[in-house]
Amino acid sequence: MDLDLSGRHALVCGASEGIGRAAAHELALLGADVTVLSRRAEALREVVDALPRAGAQRHGLLAADVADTDGLRAAIEALVGGHPVHALVNNTAGPAGGPVHAAEETAFLDTFRRHLLANHALVQAVLPGMRAAGWGRIVNVISTSVREPIANLGVSNTIRGAVAGWAKTLSREVAADGITVNNVLPGYTETARLAQILHDRARAAGKSEDEVAAGMRQTVPAARFAQPQEVAAAIAFLCAPAAGYINGVSLAVDGGRMQSI
Repeated sequence: MDLDLSGRHALVCGASEGIGRAAAHELALLGADVTVLSRRAEALREVVDALPRAGAQRHGLLAADVADTDGLRAAIEALVGGHPVHALVNNTAGPAGGPVHAAEETAFLDTFRRHLLANHALVQAVLPGMRAAGWGRIVNVISTSVREPIANLGVSNTIRGAVAGWAKTLSREVAADGITVNNVLPGYTETARLAQILHDRARAAGKSEDEVAAGMRQTVPAARFAQPQEVAAAIAFLCAPAAGYINGVSLAVDGGRMQSI
C-alpha cells in the first residue's frame, strides 16, 4: 500500500492541539513537509518542534485567524508562492452549544465565516498548485452531525451540513485534476471540544462531568471515546497516494455510534 507522502507539502489547520496536531504528526510520519496553522504562534512552535523529521523534510508554521478571510487568503497565497500545498486539512473548532431556536444571527454568520468561507478561501489559494502538480488532497474535519444532528449543537449542526454540501460539490469539480475532496466525521474524541461539551451538559443536567461522560460512552458500541491520533490516522490515509480513488465521501470515525447506514 502506497502511503508515502515524501516530497508533498501538507497544510494542517487548527493544528495547535487535538485532532489537528495529531494529523500534522501522522502526515509527517508519512514523509510530508508539514505547515501547521492556527492563531497561536507559540503553541505552533511547540508542535513544529515535536514533528517527526527524516531526510530533507521541512516543517513550518503559519499564525493566522480563520475569522479574517482576507488575511487568511493572503497568508496562504504567500505560503504557496514558495512551497505549493498538495494536501490541505481543513479543521476548525466548533461553535458554542445551545438549541438552534435560541441562536443569535451573529452566531450563524460567525461560524459560517470560520468554517465554510475559511475553507473556501484556503482551497482557492492552494488549488492552482494542486492543479499544476496534477495531484491534491483536501480533507475536511467536520462532525457526525452531518448525518445525525447532535442535540444542543444547533449552530454547529447547521453549518457543518453546509460544509459537507460544499465539499461534495467541490469533489466533483476537481476530480479530473487528480484532486480528491473528502470529509472525516469524528465522533466523541478526547479533545478540548469534548471537555467543553461535557462541562455544558453537566451544568445543564445538574450532574457531574463523570456521570455525563459515562452516559455518552454508553451510546458508543466501542464503549470509549476516541483518541485524537485515531481520527488523525483516517485523515492521513485519505491524504495518501493509496486513497487516490476515494473521493466525495464522508468517513465516520465514531466507534460505531451513529445508527444510520
